[in-house]
Formats: sequence, C-alpha cells, structure tokens
Amino acid sequence: MPDNGVIAFMKVLVSCMSVLLLVIIGYLLSVFQKGQYISGIVLPYAAIIIFITGFIWRIVRWALSPVPFRIPTTCGQQKSLSTIKSSSIDNPSGLIGVIIRMFLEIVFFRSLFRNTRVELYNESKLAYGSSKWLWLGAIAFHWTFLIILVRHMRFFIDPVPSIVSVLERADGLFQIGVPVLYITNVLFGIALFYLLIRRIVVPKMKIISLYQDYFPLFLITGIAVTGILMRYFIKVDLLGVKSLMIGLTHFHPAIPHGIGSIFYIHLFLICFMAIYFPFSKLMHMPGVFLSPTRNLANNNRARRHINPWNQAVAVHTYEEWEEEFHDKLKSAGFELEKE
Repeated sequence: MPDNGVIAFMKVLVSCMSVLLLVIIGYLLSVFQKGQYISGIVLPYAAIIIFITGFIWRIVRWALSPVPFRIPTTCGQQKSLSTIKSSSIDNPSGLIGVIIRMFLEIVFFRSLFRNTRVELYNESKLAYGSSKWLWLGAIAFHWTFLIILVRHMRFFIDPVPSIVSVLERADGLFQIGVPVLYITNVLFGIALFYLLIRRIVVPKMKIISLYQDYFPLFLITGIAVTGILMRYFIKVDLLGVKSLMIGLTHFHPAIPHGIGSIFYIHLFLICFMAIYFPFSKLMHMPGVFLSPTRNLANNNRARRHINPWNQAVAVHTYEEWEEEFHDKLKSAGFELEKE
C-alpha cells in the first residue's frame, strides 16, 4: 500500500493536471470561430443557469434538513444565574447575540482568529500555539477575492457605478507601473500561494486534504494567472471584452473579433468554476448562514426544546403505577405518596 506522501502527491498531481486539461480545452475552443461562440456565449449562459439552479438546490436541501435540537458551538459561559457573568457573543442566549456572533464570524472570521494549533513533542508533551497565520491568509484571500470581483463589475455595467470607480482608484493608490498594479492582486496572490503551499507542505494537512481541497485552489490559481497575464503581459482588446460582457448581460451577445485566446481561457476557467461551485466545498460561503452551530441561540436552560419529530410513546407514569397497585403495595408495607 502506498504511503501517505505518495497519496498526497497523487492528489496534487491529479488536481494540477485537471486544471491544465481545462486550460488546453479553453485554448482549443478559442482557436476556432465556433469554439469562441461556445466558450464566449453558450458556456457563460449554461454556467449561470447551472450555478443558480445548483445554488438554490443546495440551499433548499440544507433549509429542509431537520434540526430538532439546539446545537450551537459554545466557547463561553452560558447564561444562567444573575450572579454569574455570561458570554453574550461566544454563547449567545438571544437573537441579538446570534446576529453579532454571525457578523463577526462572516466578516472577520472570528472563530478562526481564536483558533489554536496543537502539536505533540517528544511523544508525550502537548504544546498549544497560535494559528494566526492561517487566519491572516484566509481573511486576505476572501476579502481581496471579493474586491477583485467588485472591480470586474466595470466590464458588465455601463456606465460604471461610482462605488466601483472609487474602489478601483483606492486599490491602485500607489500607482506602481503601467498598467497600475493593484494592491489586492498582490495580496490575493500571496494568500492563495500560502493556502496552497500549506496543504502541500504541512504533514497534517497532506494527510487530511482531499482532491476536492486541492482542485479549487489550482482552479482559482489558473484564473488568477490568466488574469495577470492578460493585464500585465499578453494584451487583449479590452473594448472587445467589455462589448462581449455587456452583450451577455443584455441578452444580445456577439463575438468581437481579435479579443485573444488568453481571454477565452480565462473565461472558460471562470465558467467551469461557476458550474463546479454549487457541488463543491466552495458552498461553505452560503452554508455558514445555515449552520445550526452558529445561527442558534443557546437557551437550553431557559426553554425546554421538544423534538417535533418524536413519535408518540405510550408511557406509564409513577402515579398511574402506584394507583394501579396501591392496595398490594400498601399491604406489603411500602410507603406511598397517596394514602
């Protein structure tokens, strides 16, 4: 049986080769006029339909999943006696505490910030350390990804919204080079590289990482690399790109001439990610809103929660049992509640 290192290497290799295969398919489609029509018009519409349908399907499935008991993750003192100070955020007992907790979790990744790593030394000593680098890499990756997506709205909307223009100017504040080097592009590349290398190099991560963990990272890397090539190295017709995107959004698509193969590869990878998204671990983005470990208040001491799916069970209470055998119990000398 192959060892863990060989298995991890195969997962990385298969994920990387899968993305390279997608790049080749995207390039081959860009060479021919009909291929450009498929990758530039047919595939984007199909990807949007599959993305929306799959997204709604996953959300509905999660929403219909039974949650008979309150199972919030508790990281602090539960509300009990007035003399005992409770943790209103880490162990919320009401709606306001849940909202604050969810906000901090979604916007600032609070639970990841408070996370610690455990290591075993000399086969007998446990050591606890900070895990802030993971938090920093994750929050930099997600926030820069969001900003980059918002910046790309300039290709879909005409005239460009003022907030997109302001964000773009702020992102390129340092005016490094021509074209401008965006701060988010640099931070996104560093964060993505860190998250990918962490899974490849750290022994624990290599063992628990699956193909489904490596493939999205390599796919996003392919999207980022093709985007960087388009902006800084291989020039494309930006007016043609915007014309195509505006045509798609207004349902009057047309393939402009001479955009460039690198753009169609970039678009092909984005469409594939949109198709892959609802059926992958990337759905953790909306999933956090439906997680019962986060969106429920821990008020088990204040209220009794009865499972609505429990079947009716015929019971024989002590009072009924004592009344049924009252005479026999009394004659045997048992002390009864009812005399």
